[in-house]
Order: sequence, then C-alpha cells, then structure tokens
Amino acid sequence: MKHPHVQLSVEIARALKLGSPIVALESTVITHGLPHPQNLDLARDMEKQVRSVGGIPATVALLDGKIRLGLSDGELVRLSESDSSLKVSHRDFATAIVKKMDGGTTVAGTMLAAHMAGIKVFATGGIGGVHKEFPFDVSTDLKALAETPMIVVCAGAKAILDLPATLEYLETMGVPVVGYQTDEFPAFYSRESGLKVSAGLDSPKEIAEFAKAHWSLGLRSAVLVTNPVPETESISKSGMEPVIAKASKEAMEKGMHGQELTPFLLSRINELTEGRSLKANLALLLNNARLAGEISKEMYARKNDWAI
Repeated sequence: MKHPHVQLSVEIARALKLGSPIVALESTVITHGLPHPQNLDLARDMEKQVRSVGGIPATVALLDGKIRLGLSDGELVRLSESDSSLKVSHRDFATAIVKKMDGGTTVAGTMLAAHMAGIKVFATGGIGGVHKEFPFDVSTDLKALAETPMIVVCAGAKAILDLPATLEYLETMGVPVVGYQTDEFPAFYSRESGLKVSAGLDSPKEIAEFAKAHWSLGLRSAVLVTNPVPETESISKSGMEPVIAKASKEAMEKGMHGQELTPFLLSRINELTEGRSLKANLALLLNNARLAGEISKEMYARKNDWAI
C-alpha cells in the first residue's frame, strides 16, 4: 500500500507483506482521553496486550501531517506530551495534512487509515453514537461502521449516549452487533444495558468465521464486537444512571455541544464516581486490545478465505 500521506512503520509494512495478525489502535485516548503520564502508560499497555497473544499493534496517529500506522515508543511519548494535537475524524484529515499537524485519530479516523492499509481488526474503548442531549448529534463513528469492512472490538457505545437510538442506527445501516460471550449489549462501564445484540458468539474463532460469512455475501459494513468490561471493574447500570444524568444536566446548563461535550461528560463522570469510571475505562481498553489480538490471529489463519 502506497499513498503520499500514509507512512507505515517497518514492522507494520513487514507484517502486511507477510499477512501477519495486526490490530489497529486509536490514539485520541492518548491525545484527548487521559492526562500524562496515564495516557502513555495506557498506550504502552494496550500494545503489550496485543503482543501478549501473538498480534502486532498498529497505533494510528498523525505526526507532522503524515498518517502513521505503527509508532515507536518515542513517538508515543511525543503524542502523550503534546497539548496541541488535533482530534482527527474523517473531516479533519485534510486540515492536519495541509497544516502538518500532529493528531489523535478517533474510531472513525482510525478505521479509515487502517482500511487504507488493509488492516482488518481494530480495538477501541467505546464507539460514538447518538447523543441524548442532541439527537441530531450523531457520531461519524456510526457512518464509518456502516461503510468499512473491519472487525471493531469495543465495550459497547459510550454510556453517556442514547444506547437504544445508537443500536437502531446500526440496525438500519446493516451493521451486525456481536456480543462476545454475552447476548446483552454492554454499556461501557456496565456489563448490562437491558438491550440485546444481534448475535452472541463465544470464541475468537467464531467471530472470525462470522466476519468471513458476512463479507462473503458482498456486505461492506463492519462487524461490531462488544466485549463487556471485566466484572472486577464493572459499575452497575443502576449505579451509573444517576451519575450520567447529573453530568448530562450540567453539560446542558453549560451549553456544551459538539466535540467538547463527550470529554466534559467523561471527566465529570470520573469526578462523580471518585475515579471508579476511569478504572473501568482502563480495564476495558486493555481487555478489548487482548481480544482483538486473539481475533486477529484467527483472521490470519483464514486470510485466504476473507480477503476482499
């Protein structure tokens, strides 16, 4: 894969050439999600989780206006310490490229870059969706999921969102929502939401076979794999609902909207839960990276079957 605005690390270029199992990782959690040095520790730990099961991590970001897949530790440090990085979704790539900026890629932005390179598996925390406060505020993540053939491992959608509306959108766009060892759609911090997934699967092998069957029909959407937060760090739905409601009310009173809304809500929820929500967030990110690595190995074993 050659593109004037894309650079692959030596390791990722070699892995793509050999057909080795690769997992794409987003970088807004580094640039916009956590303070330093927690963001750097998380970035390193997510890559370690992928490697621990035999996968190769490809953290995606923009550096000096170049779309990068696979970062050195020094580049992770640079991203983690930057206070001027752009949050990059589809609409923002050209801005970052022309202005030669650094940037952290969102779910949608990471999917675009990974798909350009031919990477089929991606791990994140929670996808964006439909906001409760502003139903017309729909994340680009959902459009990317509808249009990009990729396995996306997450812990559901961010709990601050309108989860029923988000699932309805995904259903309308033909995106299968798979529960990993569950029939219930996880709610990010919580393992339960009261909502059902479209299919429950019990192993990485089954997920790889499911994706193969989906794409063999000519369908071009992602397969969204929802992996519940580990039980040890989970916060009950009943415990989270009043916290989210309070944070949402405060956001409305402050007139928050657009890209500033989600960071405010997540920060305020962490304050209200006295750090429990952050612990859950970190745990689910590592859990998702590990599962994505396991799925990627199964995809590699079937590479001649699912190539599209």
